[in-house]
Order: sequence, then C-alpha cells, then structure tokens
Amino acid sequence: MIKNLAGKTIFITGASRGIGKAIAMRCARDGANVIIAAKTAEPHPKLPGTIYTAAKEIEQAGGQALPCIVDVRFEDQVSKAFEDGAKKFGGIDILVNNASAISLTGTLDTNMKKYDLMNQVNARGTFLCSKLAIPYLKKSSNPHILNLSPPLNLNPKWFKNNLAYTMAKYGMSFCVLGMSEELKEDGIAVNALWPRTAIATDAIDFIGSVEMRKQSRTTDIMADAAYQILVKDAKSISGKFLIDEDVLKSELGMSNFDKYAVEPGNPLLMDFFLDDVEGQESLPMGKDDTSSASGSDVTGSMNALKKLLSPELVQKINGVYAFKITDANITDWYLDLKNGDGKIDSGVFNGQVNCTMTMNSDVFNKMISGSMKPTMAFMSGKLKIKGEMGLAMKLEKLMSSLKSKL
Repeated sequence: MIKNLAGKTIFITGASRGIGKAIAMRCARDGANVIIAAKTAEPHPKLPGTIYTAAKEIEQAGGQALPCIVDVRFEDQVSKAFEDGAKKFGGIDILVNNASAISLTGTLDTNMKKYDLMNQVNARGTFLCSKLAIPYLKKSSNPHILNLSPPLNLNPKWFKNNLAYTMAKYGMSFCVLGMSEELKEDGIAVNALWPRTAIATDAIDFIGSVEMRKQSRTTDIMADAAYQILVKDAKSISGKFLIDEDVLKSELGMSNFDKYAVEPGNPLLMDFFLDDVEGQESLPMGKDDTSSASGSDVTGSMNALKKLLSPELVQKINGVYAFKITDANITDWYLDLKNGDGKIDSGVFNGQVNCTMTMNSDVFNKMISGSMKPTMAFMSGKLKIKGEMGLAMKLEKLMSSLKSKL
C-alpha cells in the first residue's frame, strides 16, 4: 500500500458530478492531480455542476485539476484528454471508468438510440478509455484501472426487466474480467467497485423520486471505498469485483455506515445485481390488513385502496395508474386519480394511462399491506414500470396513507 495519492494523476470519466466527482474530491485531499473527463462544459438546466466548477472545487480541496470536454464515445476526444493530461502532469497513474448511461426499460420499450447510447458509453467507452490509458499506465509505479460496474451475476431477474442496460453495464465488468488477466504481467490492477445500496446521484433522481433519495447513501461511501482500493499495491489486488461497504470493513474495520446515509435511520434500498440482499427486500413489517387478498386474488387489496379515494387525492396525484397482475384471476385493473373523486376498477382504463405497473399478486398485496415498498420492489426487479417514473414513486406515499387509515 502506498501512503496516499499525493502527486498521482487520476483520469476520471464523468467527474463533473456524482460519484465521479466525489472520487475526484477524495483524491484531491491528498494533493492528487485530477483529469476531469466529462461532457458538461455549460451549466445544465436540471443538473448541477460543470467540468469547470468541479475543477475549482478540486483545487480548493488541495489537488490540481485539468477539465477536459470529453464524450467517451469519441476516440479523438478521449485521446486528446490523455495527451493533455500526461503533458500537464507528467504521466497518468490511475483510470476510473465512471461514465455511464441508464435506461431501465424492457426490450420492446428500448429504442435503438437508447440501446446504442448505453453500449457506447458503458461498454465501449470503458474499453476505449482503458485501451488508451494502458501505454501511460505501463510507465506508472502503481497503476490502477477501476470500473464502477457490478459483479457478474447471471440471475435472470437482473436481465428480464432491463436487458439492454444490464448488457451494457456488464460490458464494463467483462473488461475487468479480461483486462485483469491480460495486464497482469504489466502490473496494472483492474478492478470493479459497486455499491451495496442505492447512491444519491442524478441517476436516482432520474429513475426514482425524493423518497428513493432518502433511502440512499451519499456518494462519499463510494469515494472512500475507491480511495482504499487505489492506494493499495496494484500487484496485490486485481480482477476483483468489490462492494463499497465490504472494502471499508476489510480495510478500515468499519462496521457502522450511518454517516453515509442521506437520512440516518431510514431503511436503505439495495442496489441492482446483488442477490445476497434478498432478505432485506421487505422493510419494517406492518400488519397485513389485506388478509382477504391471498393467493392470486388482489380484490381485497383493491377494495382497501378504495378507502383512499377523494377529490383532494385526485388533485394531488393527477394521474392514472394501470395495474397488470400477471397471475391474478383478473389481470387488468386501473386507479384513476385524475378525474372526479377518483376510481378504482377492474378492466382497461378508457383513456390515457400515465403509469403502468406490472407485477404478480404477491408483490401487489405486499405493497398494499405495507410489507414491501414499491421502490424496493422496483429495485429488486419484482415490479416493472412503464410511463412516468415519478408518478410511480408517489404510490409509496399512497401506501403509507393506506396503512394509517386501516
């Protein structure tokens, strides 16, 4: 293990915000040089930060920064950033492949533009950046490549609802599997890091809601875990698929991670691709108030939902839900919280549906009883959502209201 990253040069893709920026800031505290390779040069209307604001913060934290306008899909931009970084700082020691694109959609709902974007940024971008980094890393005394990608888990549940995203993300992980062996004789470490729980980034805001963010950890846990990997002797660790809290447990003896919680005390959402958290899907259990809703019958749960209907709720939600219960006696239901006093009934809604939610009866009944949160069902692949994601996440508050009224 080296003492710290002082004087080391780290090339980080997607470092203008989120986990990439958090890793950059942690390295900067040691006095590291950071090459910020990201697209955002002008302020985004909805997302905070640019490569220039990130550079300023990195320098204020004690590091040196080189902001580079880089879209990892374009070889010339990536190549120039490496050349400029090596020229400015005298070499490159570490590559962090953080840039990623996401679309949690099934096959029919994934247009080829989205498919190409995810594969070009995630899999191809990681391969390209790694390929161009290797000549520089070979000259480093402790070279690392760190991909922010998951362990290779072939459980079909991680493929069935968002195949294109899983393929693209696993492409990053395949780079770890292959390059760690390919570059072993060069002494270049190639590893993957993935969070145990959801992390409060712009991706969470995109696919979820404020409630989902409250059940996440901050980007600091990934930054601290990445740092512990990058200061290790490169020849002592390679080809590993590491989980953030496991790294902190083994390297720092940490057992309490409350300081990383967005809201300490809130139950945490587990991240994708990790089977060993199945037992944590059911958050604090409430009594089952829908005892009549057993087996593949959801009628009792639907009747319970009717207790919530009111003009005030319609005004607040302003949306129509369609429920497709895959194994129920009656498969199609709708919840109209956009018109009149609200209505719930079986069949197909005669009009525009804003959000369609597909699941089996067991998941639906558990959501209504309060023993499974919709966000947890979604994150674990048991709930498929089509349409307005934000509206879907409002259902969680609806379930809490139901629980208090029964």
